[in-house]
Amino acid sequence: MLIDTHCHLTFDDLFSQVEAVLHRAQAAGVTRVIDVATNIADARRAVGLSAEHRNVYLAAGIHPHEAARTSDDDLAALGDLHRGRWAELPADRLVAIGETGLDFHYDFATPPQQEALFRFHLELACETGRPVIIHAREAESRVCDILADYPMLLGRVVFHCYSGGIELTRRILDMGFWLSFTGVVTFRNAQAIRESARIVPDNRLMVETDAPFMSPEPVRKQRPCEPALVVHTARFLAQLREDSYESLAAATTANAIRFFQLPEE
Repeated sequence: MLIDTHCHLTFDDLFSQVEAVLHRAQAAGVTRVIDVATNIADARRAVGLSAEHRNVYLAAGIHPHEAARTSDDDLAALGDLHRGRWAELPADRLVAIGETGLDFHYDFATPPQQEALFRFHLELACETGRPVIIHAREAESRVCDILADYPMLLGRVVFHCYSGGIELTRRILDMGFWLSFTGVVTFRNAQAIRESARIVPDNRLMVETDAPFMSPEPVRKQRPCEPALVVHTARFLAQLREDSYESLAAATTANAIRFFQLPEE
C-alpha cells in the first residue's frame, strides 16, 4: 500500500481520464492520493474531484509562478477555503496548504512578489494548523531563511519533489522538516539526490509522482505520469536505502498519514 502525496489530477492530461487513472492507481496498490491545486480555478475543480472520490484528498495553494497575477480576491478565496467557508468541500478532505514557495529558475514573478505570496501561505498555515507543501527551485536557501521566521511550523513542512544535495538536506532536516521524492531520484544524473535520499530518517520520508510530470525509470517515456507509477520510485528508494519494498511502503504510508493527518484505513 502506498500514498501518492503529490499529484495534479486536475491538470488536463489526467483530468480527462481521471476515473481510469484512479482505477490504475488502486490496481497498483496506491490506495490514496493527494491532489495539489496550484491556483483558485484549479482548487475549484479539485474540490469537486475530492468530494466525488473518497481516496482523493486535497491540498490547495497558489504556486509561486502565479505570484505576479494573484489578486486580493484570489488570496481571500484561498483564505476562505482553508478557513472552512467553501460549503461544497467536506471538512475532512482538505489536508494541506500549498504548494507554495519560491522558484528562481523561471522569472514568471519577481522574488519580492513570490516572497509576499509565500508568507501569506505560511501565516495561513500558522492560523489553521495545516501542514505546508513547499516548492523550491534554485531558491532553497532563501526558502529556509523565510521558514526560520515561522517556528510554529516545526514538523509541519515538507519539501516536495526534493532535488537538493547533502548540505542542503542536512539543513532542512536540522530544521525539523520533511522530504518527499519523485521519480527524479531514479534518473541517471541524480547522484546528488540519491545521496540525500539515503540519509533522510525513516520517519520523515515520503514519496510522490508530481504527476503528470516526470515519470520514473523504468517507465520514463510514459506520458503523462500518473499516481500508479509511484511504485517505481518506492522500489528504487527501497533498494537505494537497503530496505525491503514492503518496509519502505509501510513507512512512507504511515508518514503520510501522520503528516497530513489522514484517517487510518
